[in-house]
Order: sequence, then C-alpha cells, then structure tokens
Amino acid sequence: MKKALNKSTVLITAGPTYEKLDPVRYIGNFSTGKMGIEIAVAFANQGASVILILGPSCLTVEHINIKVINVVSAIEMMDEALRYFENADLTILSAAVADYRPATFSETKIKKSDDNLTITLVKNPDIFKTLGNLKTENQLLIGFALETNNELENARKKLMEKKGDAIILNSLNDKGAGFKFSTNKITILLKNGSIFEYSLKDKQLIALDILQCIQENF
Repeated sequence: MKKALNKSTVLITAGPTYEKLDPVRYIGNFSTGKMGIEIAVAFANQGASVILILGPSCLTVEHINIKVINVVSAIEMMDEALRYFENADLTILSAAVADYRPATFSETKIKKSDDNLTITLVKNPDIFKTLGNLKTENQLLIGFALETNNELENARKKLMEKKGDAIILNSLNDKGAGFKFSTNKITILLKNGSIFEYSLKDKQLIALDILQCIQENF
C-alpha cells in the first residue's frame, strides 16, 4: 500500500449473515468468520486501525487496534459498511453475506401445518457492488469469491462487475478450504490481470499472504 499501514484505516467484513424467518429460525450459512478475523489481526499487528464488521459467530477477537461491530443481517452489515467506508483506505469484504432474505418476518413461531411450506425470498443489497460504485481513486476495495465451478472465470467476472481492485478466490473443490476449516487455499486476482496462487495453509498464514500481496501490489 502506498500509505503506511500504521497510518491506515482498514475496514473488514467477516462471518455469515442470518436472515430471520421467525423468532427461532433463520436462513444462514456455515461461515465462522475465522478468515476475516485473522485478516483483521494481521493488519492490526502492523499498526492499522481496523474496523471489523462481524456477523453472528462463536469466535471473538480482542486487539487494541480492532474495533468490532457485531451485526446479524445483510442489511445491518450494509448499513455499518456504508457508515465507515468513506474513511477507509482499504476495505476487505470476506463476509459470506446471504444473497436473499425472507420477504416477511413472522413475529411468532411458524407452526407446522401443511406438508409443504413456501417462503418468498427477496434479494439482499450487494455490499461489494455498492461500495465499488462509491470507491474513490485513493481507496482499495477487495472482495472474496467462493466458487464451486468455473472458479477463475466467475471470480474475474465478479471483480470486473463490482469495480473492485482485487478478489480473493476460494474453491469448495479444494480439500481443507472454505467454511469450517482452520486452513484455507486461495487465489488472488488483481484487476490488472495478475494472478497469485497460494497453497493450503493455516488461515493465520493465509492472512499474512493477503497482507503481503496488498503491500507489494498496491
């Protein structure tokens, strides 16, 4: 990064989002937030002021340079991202945000009745795309892409459509990568066409790879 890390503000989203159906049920995913937390710690250890917007997670983090903002839903995550984005030098969107949410919320528990239950879903706001449209020349915006097929092609398309500077690709086809693992295997694609591949390793070490890649290329 052109700006020294100890003078930078880094905004990170991490973890899942839960989209509530009723007081006891939700639509969610298996993300733990570990990758995003490790990224936050890596940058904080270099002196950056880190704002970590964390979805529902059993993991916690305490660091003098990390401000944790807990959210539940995609809309809450979007609201907080917009609140802090303007003053962020670097934003890394590692959260696994639900693409859809229930159109309605039942104030009482939905009771079992018929054999089938139909739930209408509506699209959640696209945080990556929204921030990409707001980004200035002095800001860096990096997203994550979790893919199961045509990984590089889909990640590249996502990067271009959402006006990011780089995208970090996870493939569920890689054993030991993705949700629920302490390890990860990533490929970083830059908007200039450069591609950097990293072997399977602990997420703490992957976070250091991401930090180094950003420092060396931006």
